[in-house]
Amino acid sequence: MIDIPDFSQLVSAQWLQQHLHEVVVLDGSYYLSSMGKDADAEFLKRHIPGAQRWDIDVIADTDSDLKHMMPAADVIAKAAADRGIHSQSTVVVYDQLGMFSAARVWLTLKRAGHARVALLDGGLPAWGGPAESGEATVVSAVDYGDYQSIETTVDRNAVLRDLTAATACVIDARSEGRFRGTAAEPVQGLKSGHMPGAVNLPFTDLLTEDNRFKSLDELQQLFSDAGADLGKPVITSCGSGVTASIITFALALLGTPSLVYDGSWSEWGQPDLNMPVTHDS
Repeated sequence: MIDIPDFSQLVSAQWLQQHLHEVVVLDGSYYLSSMGKDADAEFLKRHIPGAQRWDIDVIADTDSDLKHMMPAADVIAKAAADRGIHSQSTVVVYDQLGMFSAARVWLTLKRAGHARVALLDGGLPAWGGPAESGEATVVSAVDYGDYQSIETTVDRNAVLRDLTAATACVIDARSEGRFRGTAAEPVQGLKSGHMPGAVNLPFTDLLTEDNRFKSLDELQQLFSDAGADLGKPVITSCGSGVTASIITFALALLGTPSLVYDGSWSEWGQPDLNMPVTHDS
C-alpha cells in the first residue's frame, strides 16, 4: 500500500504523476451557474488520465430541496464502488478550477469512513502532466467492502442551538461583502448578512494566487486573525456547503476537526425560515 505524503491529505502534481497508476483519481469539478461552464463538458475536453467523474449534484441527498446535500454513507459507498474504488483504495480528488469543489468530494468520502483520500494541491491547472479527452475510462465496479457512517455535517437546528448557547465557533467562508451584507447574494431571494456570532474567513484567503493551500503557519495565523476560537467545536458554513468544505479541509491539515453546515446560507438565508441574521461586522 502506497503512502500519502506527511503533509496530511494534500498531494502535489509531481507526487501524483509518480503514483498515477496506483491511485484512483476523481474529477470533482462543480461550477456555479454564474460561472458559465459545465463541469461534464469541461471533463470531456480535458482530464487527468484515468480520472472518473464525481458530480456532487448527482451523488447527493436527492430527497432534499437544496443542492448537493450530503448523501447517506451507503449511497457514497455504492458510487465509489461503481468507480472502481474499494475501502482500501487511495483516492486523489481534483477540480478544474484549482481548488473549489474538490474538498466537498473529500468530505463526502469521509462521510463513508474512507481514510485514504487526498486533494491534488492546485487542481487541474497545476497538473502539468499528460491529459486525456473524451469519456471517462470504463472501469469495473468493485465490492467497496466495509464502510462506516461518520457525521461530517450538521443541520440548521444544531447550528442554531450552538450559536444561541455560544458553544461552537462558526466560520463563514463567503466573501466579506456577502458576510457583511454589503454584497448581494448570488441566489435571488435570500437574506443578506450572516449568522449572529459567526466569524468570517473567505476560503480564497486560505489559497495562494495559483490556488494552492498556504503553509500551515499561514493557515494557523489566518484562523487566529479571523477571531476563530478553535478551542470550541467548529462549524463551517458558506453559500451551499461547497467552499465551507475547503475551510474544513484546511482545519484538518491543522489537526482541528470541524463539521460543515449542510445547506449553509442557501437554507439559513431563506426569509420564510425566520433565522436570526445580522449585518454587524
